[in-house]
Amino acid sequence: MKKLLFAFLIFLFFASHASAQRFGYVDTQLIVEKMPDYATAQGQLDKMTEQWQKELEGKQKELGKMRLDYEAEKLLFTEDMKKQRLNDLEAKEKEIREFQTKIFGVEGQLFQKRVELMKPIQDKLADAIAKVARKRKLSFIFDKAGDVSMVYSDPTHNYTDIVMEELGLKEKPKK
Repeated sequence: MKKLLFAFLIFLFFASHASAQRFGYVDTQLIVEKMPDYATAQGQLDKMTEQWQKELEGKQKELGKMRLDYEAEKLLFTEDMKKQRLNDLEAKEKEIREFQTKIFGVEGQLFQKRVELMKPIQDKLADAIAKVARKRKLSFIFDKAGDVSMVYSDPTHNYTDIVMEELGLKEKPKK
């Protein structure tokens, strides 16, 4: 009976270790910032944003000038002329709001361009992480840069450098 109990305990011990899952973490923000593709994409986005911002500022200056002109001349206008100028001001304000939404809105051109430029980078990173996970036989890899908060992280489980190696962003360590 003791041998059976002993064998059962040994079985439980090995069974619990056999199903143990291995994990690690990476800092995707650090990795992405070192990728040349990211710097290129970010530069393109910054350039486009600057152009659109200048265009928006030009429209806002034009609206400001229209308001100043209206205020300076409104005493000379008839009621119909005042209404027409106010309608013109409202139309300009609406045009500016529509431009802002079209470019900088949630589904605007800037958002769409960001998705278009960043998707290949994210795909490349995801592939590298998957390769490292398979090579190292990891069940999970957490992203230290994401919303997952880690109270403690043992550096032995940090696979950031290995993923960077996989992407060719860092020399392989010399043994």
